[in-house]
Amino acid sequence: MVKYRALAVPAKYWMPGDNYLEAIIEGVNGKITNGDFLVISDKAISTARNNIVDENLIVPSISAKLIAKYWMRIVWGYFAGVLCHFQEKSLRYLRRYPSIAGNRHKQVALERAGVLQALLFGSEGGIDGSNLAYACVSLPLSNAYDLAEEVRKRIQVTLGKSVFVMIVDSDKTYRFRNFFFTPRPNPIQGIHSFGGFFSYILGSMFKLTKYPTPIALSGCKVCVNEALRIAKLADHVRGFGSGKTVWDMAEKFKVNLTDVSWEMLQTVKHKPIVIVRNSRR
Repeated sequence: MVKYRALAVPAKYWMPGDNYLEAIIEGVNGKITNGDFLVISDKAISTARNNIVDENLIVPSISAKLIAKYWMRIVWGYFAGVLCHFQEKSLRYLRRYPSIAGNRHKQVALERAGVLQALLFGSEGGIDGSNLAYACVSLPLSNAYDLAEEVRKRIQVTLGKSVFVMIVDSDKTYRFRNFFFTPRPNPIQGIHSFGGFFSYILGSMFKLTKYPTPIALSGCKVCVNEALRIAKLADHVRGFGSGKTVWDMAEKFKVNLTDVSWEMLQTVKHKPIVIVRNSRR
């Protein structure tokens, strides 16, 4: 089995509209070598590309309100969360799931990802509000492979290095023997996406081995197991930036859920880029 070592590349927070390609080139210049894997956070790219929604502008439907008020607080807070082995702190958050902000968020999930995704407790269909300001959420990248290919080619032309580029979402992929599945839509080939809420419950309830989910890989072909190992190592050294969840983020800055500002996020050291290298090199 190949052993890898990883180096997280600290960077300033990528704001909407930032030139993330230049930031990547600047961050890895002098650090990467031929054959490295460059693992990039999909949320960081999505934010920089302004692929976000301000949920303050959303008008929730009755369905969204019902999901936020009853499904989240009761089903997740007292039953599904317990089945999935959530910590007591997380269960308390769910039992007090916010009404106004929660209604709007569930409406976005219903519109963008569908019912089975909206029934998840968070990161529905790759929609995520952690490490974003106010009531903004990032949307999943619709062209992740093209973006990974663009980064790879830019590095080759600018720095003269031949590397492999992987874009990864922290949403979980689960392993059952040699079968890999995720509730997250559009993973790389070899990972099966289905079921939304149901696949998350299945993987979490039975404590299956879990990994971050690669959504694009450019420059090489590796088996799914190897891609997941690389993604997991990169996720481990990257950390959670301003917080793993919106609740953690608000707690860190000691503000309400939708009061985290862009300025606050910029005070935290972020690591959107991780270089993963074969230990033998």
